[in-house]
Amino acid sequence: MPRQSELFHGASAKKATAAHAPLAERMRPRTIDEFVGQEHLLGRGHVLRDMIESGRVESLILWGPPGSGKTTLAHLLASASGAPAVSFSAVLQGVKELRQIIDEAEVALERSEQPTVLFVDEIHRFNKAQQDAFLPHVEAGTITLIGATTENPSFEVIAPLLSRTRVLTLEPLGDAEVGAVIDRALADVEHGLGRQKLVLDAEARGFLATRRARSTTTSSRRSSKASAAAIPTPPSTG
Repeated sequence: MPRQSELFHGASAKKATAAHAPLAERMRPRTIDEFVGQEHLLGRGHVLRDMIESGRVESLILWGPPGSGKTTLAHLLASASGAPAVSFSAVLQGVKELRQIIDEAEVALERSEQPTVLFVDEIHRFNKAQQDAFLPHVEAGTITLIGATTENPSFEVIAPLLSRTRVLTLEPLGDAEVGAVIDRALADVEHGLGRQKLVLDAEARGFLATRRARSTTTSSRRSSKASAAAIPTPPSTG
């Protein structure tokens, strides 16, 4: 399994500096000040900024639309904690791989007295029995769980796990925020497109920013509507 040096530092850093790596990976924020959006969580005095600046990370469920920064926030939190960290995909891995991670986390806890930060992408794809496998290890402090989901955790994550984590809602990026990301990519000489000295006219920039912002907003609205549709209607008393 990838350890912190590979997952959150070494591998990401290599991808970020490789010319052939996708622009989005090269431009992934490396510090909290590079992150755009989610001011309700990252502003001064707010929960995620406090965690990152103090290095005291707790188990979380990050709920938000695609492109809102869930994976990047997990990287920043894991890096700030200074603890061993592992990424786990609910799509590609299962309980067998989880057992191996837990075994290694128990060894790491004895050695460093720090719980392993376990980032679980698309945690909603695990069924209830599979989600149960996390419970004893979160309770025992063997792992600090950071789950990412695009679906309402109230319906997709089991109640015992929700009671042991803090759910944080990420908002879709607005036009101005997407525009800031575009400007940074165009100007960044080391990781972005700055060496190419590209110029994007105002109309094209506005189109890209609006299109990207609307796509994340649409995804968020669909998730909200699906969640609302899942709430049972009380029986009529008339």
